Amino acid sequence: MILAPSLRRVKSRKYFDYLIQTPYSPKFQALTLNYIILSKSSNPVNFYHGHQMFDESPQEDISHYNSLLFQCSRDNLYIDALNLFKLIHRSGSLNESSFSCAFKVCGCLFDDVVGKQVHSQCIKVGVLGDVSVGTSVLDMYMKTNNVGDGDRVFEEMGEKNVVSWTSLLAGYTRNGLADRAIGLVSLMQVEGVKPNPFTFSTVLGALADKGAVEKGVQVHTVIVKNGFESTTFVANSLINMYSKSGMVIEAKAVFDGLLSKNTVSWNGMISGLVTNGRDLEAVDLFYKMRLADVSLTESSFITIIKICVNLKELSFLRQLHSRVIRNGFKFDLSIKTALMVSYTKCREMDDAFKLFSDMHGVQNVVSWTALISGYLQNGEKEQSVHLFCQMRREGFSLNHFTYSSILAAHPILSLFQIHAEVIKTNYENSASVGTALLDAYVKIGNTKEAAKVFEVIEEKDIVAWSAMLAGYAQAEDTERAVTVFCKMLKEGVRPNEFSFSSVLNACNAPVAAAEQGKQFHACSIKSGFNNALCVSSALVTMYAKRGNIESANEVFKRQQERDLVSWNSMISGYAQHGYGRKALIVFEEMRREKVEMDSVTFIGVISACTHVGMVKEGQSYFDMMVKDLCIAPTMEIYSCMIDLYSRAGKLEQALALIDEMPFPPGETIWRTLLAASRDVSHSFSDRIYMKLEELGIRLKDAGYQPDSNYVLHDVEDEVKEVILSQHSERLAIAFGLIATPPGTQIQIVKNLRIYTTEFQKTMWGQIWFSLSNRVMKNKKCFYPLTTNNKNYCCVREKMKKRETLKENTISLHILVY
Repeated sequence: MILAPSLRRVKSRKYFDYLIQTPYSPKFQALTLNYIILSKSSNPVNFYHGHQMFDESPQEDISHYNSLLFQCSRDNLYIDALNLFKLIHRSGSLNESSFSCAFKVCGCLFDDVVGKQVHSQCIKVGVLGDVSVGTSVLDMYMKTNNVGDGDRVFEEMGEKNVVSWTSLLAGYTRNGLADRAIGLVSLMQVEGVKPNPFTFSTVLGALADKGAVEKGVQVHTVIVKNGFESTTFVANSLINMYSKSGMVIEAKAVFDGLLSKNTVSWNGMISGLVTNGRDLEAVDLFYKMRLADVSLTESSFITIIKICVNLKELSFLRQLHSRVIRNGFKFDLSIKTALMVSYTKCREMDDAFKLFSDMHGVQNVVSWTALISGYLQNGEKEQSVHLFCQMRREGFSLNHFTYSSILAAHPILSLFQIHAEVIKTNYENSASVGTALLDAYVKIGNTKEAAKVFEVIEEKDIVAWSAMLAGYAQAEDTERAVTVFCKMLKEGVRPNEFSFSSVLNACNAPVAAAEQGKQFHACSIKSGFNNALCVSSALVTMYAKRGNIESANEVFKRQQERDLVSWNSMISGYAQHGYGRKALIVFEEMRREKVEMDSVTFIGVISACTHVGMVKEGQSYFDMMVKDLCIAPTMEIYSCMIDLYSRAGKLEQALALIDEMPFPPGETIWRTLLAASRDVSHSFSDRIYMKLEELGIRLKDAGYQPDSNYVLHDVEDEVKEVILSQHSERLAIAFGLIATPPGTQIQIVKNLRIYTTEFQKTMWGQIWFSLSNRVMKNKKCFYPLTTNNKNYCCVREKMKKRETLKENTISLHILVY
């Protein structure tokens, strides 16, 4: 603290003897002592009995005490200011300036109780009619969130000036009433009140919060007409509004045109660039800021530190850390917390913990929560739980961010235990905690409990709705997902891209109606979210899984940006539909785009090679995955490779690969091997194919022509006919005919695709057929048949429709892969 020059001339120590005894703050004591010296008072002041000073002071000295009151307010000595106001009030010499200052202090303290008492005294004294006093009362109520009282004061003011209007405008903005603030500007124009720069700055803040950039552009025009575009704080508000609206070019134009830039100007522009994903430009502007010799503030460092995380520049982060120390911000808690968070996101947990330890004594709930979240994000759940328990032992109160973070520590920390604690602390109604709790239950597959948590959340935001939709999508519960989406619309919540993505994913479920996905696609187009990356990727996946590969390809081609989900869905979609070569073309395009791949990518690629018999290429892609990309093969990858080898008759290679697997082969591996080698390993193989040829001749004699349109493989028509003639269902029928006596019931079970039309034609007769789709995937379907060609029936297990078999009928069960 720097004392006024007059204090340096004090020779006697009698004044300081009383300073030790005073209840006032040291800074207030210094201000008062300075006043005594300037007023040349010879009497010592007892601050415990400060009212004596006012009782004994001549009337003309009251203005000096008002000056002291204003000085306390300017120096943020609010409690001292109120105590001083009481002493001035006791002297009976309050004037308009005294009341205005007292209202300002109450607003800064957010103390409406004292504010209302001062308001009552103001009415008694009769100074409320003064425009400055009335404006101060209005401002006090707005700062203490008493909008209704502020409105009444404004309406009762006999005289209003532009400051009064601006205070009301600022109050609306501060209390989140952007619409009323914007309407008030129009009313000002009707009343003929000419806005000042502060008015424009305030209304631009309201427009930025509301996202009403069109009106903001109009206000910008009026600012230019009034000649305020060169006013620094007005220009800063324009930069903020344009940046929040995504109009970086316009914000940069305002910034470049501003001749007198201050620290707020530079920080606002850098922050705007970061917010809009222009990190490199932000770094360049930060460098120019340093060249311009502009003082770096707390905000400057916090903004630029975030860029290090986005750009994954650990070395730059360490340089900034050094600059923070050199610039004297070593003990700034906000900057240290920002540095700590950045180190955690750069996976430098040792550095993060060291910073946290250096905060000993000033650690708060924010720093504790930040470190706990960091350990969780880096997969160190045990350490996060240890810190969480230590935080509770040291008596820190947990907030909604803490609970939202620690829920990710399940199962190390009991989800039900945390849920119970959340209920006790009354955080269950919080949107953030409720959503995190809901998500935790979804991850363990408990959508029933998740739905209960969802219902308890009082003010459900779009994040909570989207989380519930995602939960039902994960559980393949299309009906409930659609119900929640419709309920969200009825409650007036506007869906975002994540809501559409979740509900579209729910439409991937096998039980979903084919048209539902198309309806939500149309809805996303109307809402303007169809081009959002997560939505378009969900559309590609949905159409591919629902058998509409053409629509999936159309969405894929229109995507302006593609993520891994889009590429994988397109590759897998083509592979599943038999278009192996097209799947590989997409994969090669993916390689050219240098998109980072994962194991799912290669499941689709190797499956595509299997469909077109490209064994060498499949082996090459497998080697690329393991050796070049260092992706560890999963059980699914090995299953695909074994399928590739087995279908090509390379059983020795398939068995060798099984021996090389780093884990024991599971049921899937052996089933794949047996399924792929079924036609060459069966003891009745020759007889089966002889019977199959016999059936083929009889079919052709009956006028049957194979319909190759139902073969989705990308091969010639002759090859398609061979595929049809040797399809698994026909092989099963041939085996059943040669292995059973006439009259035996044959039941064929298949868990892959069913070529229904070809299967029907094979039966030489009419078949009651209940399946609605030509190609079914991943469903078990049952075909009870009799060899006397009189009783044919096809039943889908899901529909649970099966004709009753005669009790004395001998049946043969054949499982087809």
